[in-house]
Amino acid sequence: MNQITKFWNHFKENNFVFLLLNEIPKDEIKVHFDKLIYLLHQYNKNLDLIIKNKNKDAELIITANGNPYLFKEVELLVHHSIALERWKITAFLQPEHNITKYKNCTDKPFEYYGINLKISEMYFIPIKNSKKETDIGIKVFIKNYIIHKYNPRLREAVYMHIEHLIGEKAFANDIAFIEIGQLVGNQEKLIELYNLKFYIDC
Repeated sequence: MNQITKFWNHFKENNFVFLLLNEIPKDEIKVHFDKLIYLLHQYNKNLDLIIKNKNKDAELIITANGNPYLFKEVELLVHHSIALERWKITAFLQPEHNITKYKNCTDKPFEYYGINLKISEMYFIPIKNSKKETDIGIKVFIKNYIIHKYNPRLREAVYMHIEHLIGEKAFANDIAFIEIGQLVGNQEKLIELYNLKFYIDC
């Protein structure tokens, strides 16, 4: 039995645990989650998964963490997925379509290794590459850059926000480079980060 089949068979047999996230003790869920991650990493150690549980239905997302060299691995795994009632199996993080919470500043901060960031408080400007004009680069401005600039996790945290906002494939394929800087008083010349997908598509 190959690693893809093992992964999906295990998920089929244990999917109910992830449907009942709020009713099962956290330590028991951790055991099941660790086993699922272990089987995924037997297939490819660089892939990851996210489980979103919404009332009666749930979604399992297989992600390459923005690495385009692993996209085919993700697509192959999801191609062989098993149809399960109440489950949606998705390849890659998808773009955020509802940006109302960011416009209204009602989004919750995302905490990552002690770094708290809110998309509604992040801005960007486009940067041109003089050597390759087709490349789109951006400089992202955040409130606490001065505090976190020496934190090795800061770049990861910013990347994760952008990936969740515009989708994994757009993050990997459409943005050539990213710089990070301190947000200062005047934001008139800056673009809200939640408009990044619109900027790329134009």
